[in-house]
Amino acid sequence: MAIDLDKMSEKELQDLRLRIDQAMASLKDRRRAEARAAAERAAADMGFSLDELVGAQKKTARKSAPKYRNPEDPRQTWTGKGRQPGWIKDGLNSGKTLDDFAI
Repeated sequence: MAIDLDKMSEKELQDLRLRIDQAMASLKDRRRAEARAAAERAAADMGFSLDELVGAQKKTARKSAPKYRNPEDPRQTWTGKGRQPGWIKDGLNSGKTLDDFAI
């Protein structure tokens, strides 16, 4: 199947490029799945799971305990990580320190 690119419009070429990109991504996904299946079969033949061999560990999210509390609304807390909440910023701008909000 020969495609004469010189006779295609810009829109047709862009559509073709999009279809090619999608086909390449699909091919890569299929190959990855095939490789994983082959690796899982090889591991199973030796009596292991693939996760055992590659050291995959399930990650558990640890929630940090709050370190600061809004004295005006005790339901509002902050762990000290990430962006400072507005009530912390407002307090710091009015002359308070983080120690004033410590739990």
